[in-house]
Amino acid sequence: MDIAIYELTFQTGVHFGDGSLADNPYTFSADTLFSALYAEALRVGRDCAEKLLNAVRTEKLAWSDAMPRMQGTRYLPKPYVQVAGKKERAGDSSIKKAMKNMLYVPADLLDDYLHGDLPLERTDDLERLGRNEIRSATAIRGQDNPLPYGIGVFTFQEGCGLDLIVSSEGQENEAMFEKLLSALSGSGIGGKRSSGLGRFSFHKAEADERLKSRMRNAEDVNMSLSVCLPEEDELQSALDGAHYLVRKRSGFVASEHYSPELHRKKDLYVFAAGSCFAHRFHGQIADVSNGGAHPVYRYAKPLWLGVNV
Repeated sequence: MDIAIYELTFQTGVHFGDGSLADNPYTFSADTLFSALYAEALRVGRDCAEKLLNAVRTEKLAWSDAMPRMQGTRYLPKPYVQVAGKKERAGDSSIKKAMKNMLYVPADLLDDYLHGDLPLERTDDLERLGRNEIRSATAIRGQDNPLPYGIGVFTFQEGCGLDLIVSSEGQENEAMFEKLLSALSGSGIGGKRSSGLGRFSFHKAEADERLKSRMRNAEDVNMSLSVCLPEEDELQSALDGAHYLVRKRSGFVASEHYSPELHRKKDLYVFAAGSCFAHRFHGQIADVSNGGAHPVYRYAKPLWLGVNV
């Protein structure tokens, strides 16, 4: 398996809404990327979409959630494990609060974090990643009178962006991923793309050997870098010794062929990136269709990173 990092640099603001137009996290999940790539594949043709679906089902192609990159520093999801802090820091409530509020850890300081040695001044790195704002817009379609509303838009600072860690087997699957990602870069990812949001360029970078080793070799504790959900026959083993956060994934079906009316996908509860498990599992591509004309798929495959606690 080849492991590479795709660095996304956004030319515009982004809207990765999480429940409302005003909500706007600065990253997106692996299932969001799959849905966007699958839509691009369908535009190429049904054969291309089937090839993408088969590649992710058989784990010949897998990727992480999007993770922050700031001035050359890469970040990983904060592992959901108990961190044994140093005795001299144990009573410092400011350190406990800062560690609790973190979402991502500098990749080069992951072991320091796990051992309770992360410097306090590094816990707020990502406050300098970019700026969030609420932009005003007006709804006209279907309204007797124009209706104003707000859209959350995040703009990355110069030298900042998002990283995808991608595992691929075979040049054909790697080429397919890059072709679809290139098509997506022009149309954009996230919401309000018709307003020009979410467009990006990307650059493929080498993953360092330490990262590759941690991904390929199972440890006593293994962190998923993506949203994931075990198959039913994997669930009992996966929960043994696990530490995790559950996220609800929902949304509407973006297909004019699915139904004459707008339909919601079935809700799916998944483990968030950063969830940690004693036993690695394969996960699934779930069908979240809800009575429409064709299946609707949600990506819930883990991309593993071994961590030493």
